[in-house]
Amino acid sequence: MAGDNPTTQEYINHHLTNLVYGKRPDGTWDFAHSSQEITDMGFWAIHVDTMFWSISLGVLFLGIFLLVARRATSGVPGGLQNACEMAVEFVEDNVTQVFGTRPNALIGPLSLTILIWVFLMNLMDLVPVDLIPRAAQLAGVSHFKVVPTTDPNATLGMSIGVFFLVLYYNFKIKGATGFALGLVTHPIPHWSMYWFNFILEMVDMVTKPMSHGLRLFGNLYAGEMIFILIALFPWYAQWPLSLPWALFHILIICLQAFVFMILTIVYLTQAHETGEH
Repeated sequence: MAGDNPTTQEYINHHLTNLVYGKRPDGTWDFAHSSQEITDMGFWAIHVDTMFWSISLGVLFLGIFLLVARRATSGVPGGLQNACEMAVEFVEDNVTQVFGTRPNALIGPLSLTILIWVFLMNLMDLVPVDLIPRAAQLAGVSHFKVVPTTDPNATLGMSIGVFFLVLYYNFKIKGATGFALGLVTHPIPHWSMYWFNFILEMVDMVTKPMSHGLRLFGNLYAGEMIFILIALFPWYAQWPLSLPWALFHILIICLQAFVFMILTIVYLTQAHETGEH
C-alpha cells in the first residue's frame, strides 16, 4: 500500500492514517499525502473517511428504523422488527433504571441513537483490514480508514456534544445560581473551602468528556491495531489468529457501545438532580 512491498512500519502507518483534506500553509486546499502534510494543515482539516463512514452508518441506522416503523405489524414480528424492538426496550429499561421517570423527551431517542450508531461504527472493525483500503487505493484514494471510532476526533466530538447537553440541562434545571453553588459547595460545604471545591469541580467537569471519548477510542484503536498486526502474518496463520480475536472483539464492540450510552444517561441524570450534589 505504501509502495508495492511496504515495510512493517509503512504498512501499519498506512492503516492508521486518515484521508485528510485541509488547508495547506500556502493557503491552498488539498488532500494530505503524508503525516507531515497532515501536521502542517493543523486545525483546518477534516478526516474525510471518518466523516464518510460516520454519516453513512448514521443514515443506515435511520433507514433501518424508519423501514421497520413503516412496516411494523402487531402480529408476529419479523426478525428485523424484533431486533429493533429489543433494542428499544433495552434502552427504555436502562433509561428508567438510571434516569427514572423525569419528563424528558430527548434522553430516550438520544440513548437509542448513541447505542446503535456507536455499535455500527464499532462493527466496522470486523471488516478485513485490507479489503476497503485496497479497493480505495485501486480507485486512486491513498488512505481510507473504515472504523470511525478509532479516530479520536469522532469519539471526542460525540463526548463533547454530550458535555454541552449536560451544561444546557444544568442551567435549565438548576438555574445559573444553583449551578454555580454546586460548583463551590461540594464536597466541603464551608465558605473557606469554596476555592478548593471549585478546582475539584472544574477538574471533574473537564475529565468527564475526555474520559468519555477516549475510553471508546482507546478500546477500538487497540482492537484495530491487533487486527493490523495479525494481517502481517503469512496468510495461512491469519485465520487461526483473527477468528478467535474477532469473536472476542464482538464483546468489546457491544460493550463499548453500551458503556458510551450508559455514561451519557448517567451524566444527564446528574444534570437533572436538584437536591444534594
